[in-house]
Amino acid sequence: MAQGNKFTGGGNHKMNTVIKQAQIMQEEMNRVQEELEEKTIETAAGGGKVKVVMKGTKEITSLKIDPEIVDPEDTEMLEDLVTVAVNDAIRQIEEMMEEGMNSITGGMNIPGLF
Repeated sequence: MAQGNKFTGGGNHKMNTVIKQAQIMQEEMNRVQEELEEKTIETAAGGGKVKVVMKGTKEITSLKIDPEIVDPEDTEMLEDLVTVAVNDAIRQIEEMMEEGMNSITGGMNIPGLF
């Protein structure tokens, strides 16, 4: 006696629903990414003596260094301040990206999402 395949009957509908949900999620991710690309982050180090402005794409659009802290005898301190300011900007952008993606995924960790 032949029995019906338990994987038929409604399977296509479920698959279509999953595909539609994935498409909606992709559209939302694209929207969040576009919003992030429009945002900028400004960070500072050394009490505001080094300032970095970075776009959501992690592109530095401005780097300001107060001439007061430029000491040719101590370039290492200036290098450290620039490094701190840039790394802080990157960290803040990554946090914004994570928050945006969490709003879409409901906090689920989806490998390879970003």
